[in-house]
Amino acid sequence: MLAAADLRSGDLVGVRLPPGPVWRELIAGVWDAGAAVLPIDVRMPPAETDALVRRARPTALLDEAGWSRLDDGVPAGADVVAVIHTSGTGGTPKLVEFHRQAIDSAVASSALALEAGPNDPWLCCLPVAHVGGLLALLRSVLLGATVAVHERFDVETFERERDAAFVSVVPTMLVRLLDAGADLARFRAILVGGASLPGSLRRRTERAGANIVETYGLTETCGGVVYDGRPLPGTSVRIDGGTDGIEIAGPTLMRGYRLDPTGTDAAFTRDGWLRPGDAGWLDDDGRLHVIGRLDDLIESGGEKVWPQEVEAALSTHAAVAEVAVAGRADREWGQRVVAFVVPADRSDPPTLDELRDHVGARLARFKAPHQLVLVDRLPRTPLGKVRRNALPRPQDVPAE
Repeated sequence: MLAAADLRSGDLVGVRLPPGPVWRELIAGVWDAGAAVLPIDVRMPPAETDALVRRARPTALLDEAGWSRLDDGVPAGADVVAVIHTSGTGGTPKLVEFHRQAIDSAVASSALALEAGPNDPWLCCLPVAHVGGLLALLRSVLLGATVAVHERFDVETFERERDAAFVSVVPTMLVRLLDAGADLARFRAILVGGASLPGSLRRRTERAGANIVETYGLTETCGGVVYDGRPLPGTSVRIDGGTDGIEIAGPTLMRGYRLDPTGTDAAFTRDGWLRPGDAGWLDDDGRLHVIGRLDDLIESGGEKVWPQEVEAALSTHAAVAEVAVAGRADREWGQRVVAFVVPADRSDPPTLDELRDHVGARLARFKAPHQLVLVDRLPRTPLGKVRRNALPRPQDVPAE
């Protein structure tokens, strides 16, 4: 194991270890030495791990075989304490740098909103290499709270953890817990983030007696900074009137992307607000409503269609188990709305006309899909986000 004596101030230590209690002491030791930590997801294959290390250029590596120093490593920037890689839903994962103040603010503002203190235990069942899992773990490092860290998400192991007051999950995990009849009412709050939470799933969870807090944020904001539409203390949200793009300011924002000044400049407005790349709107009460990713917008026949709202409508159809919506080039419409559906019963899948009528009864008719593609599964990241760029392209599927 890496000892403090092995570290130098300014080191960036890439850590590829399974989640577990050792992470608490490891992070505390790295920070005490004036170094920074780069958690690496142990689920990534070797080739992907190697590519990440080549881009991040840490000065040291720690894994189950031991630790080593890298000759071509680049020290962490001034006051940087963590570099967290994004999930890579849009392609190559980005490397997000944080000062200690941003991490402290993220943990403190969440604790204030949840009225959570040092005596309130947490359950960490998300990967600690991603910001949601790391923040759950840091409740122990920064607040002194008890945190049970699971090596991986497993429903039976989850159910055996009876003392936790709070837990963070993603929607796909929530579905598995509900399908298994898990006791979710025992938590004071269940934070759900990482992907949009369908209204039907929220209602189902609430019927099970759970207190759900839907979070919005991203790696670059150091996790969720909006809870149930309300910005956390210190966070401000505004909407770009020209694009409907969400913009965020506050103490939890990233320092920038490691070794990528061009990407960093593009992520911020001229006056220093972060542009997450999502579209949304604020209601009269100041509550944020997220529409979807700006680059996912479908423009069909001169109309704007957001995949997320079409997915929400389609997911209420009894014959749909999972669904993703994307735009595909179309000579007549510019783009056509395509629904990629995992049927609930593979021997009796829904038809395009059924789904169009179902959507048309809930949304404007022009938002209904023009093409249906039946698939066995949807491409997802390890955290359950749909990878739209990995959905079949026009040459892979026949047109309707």
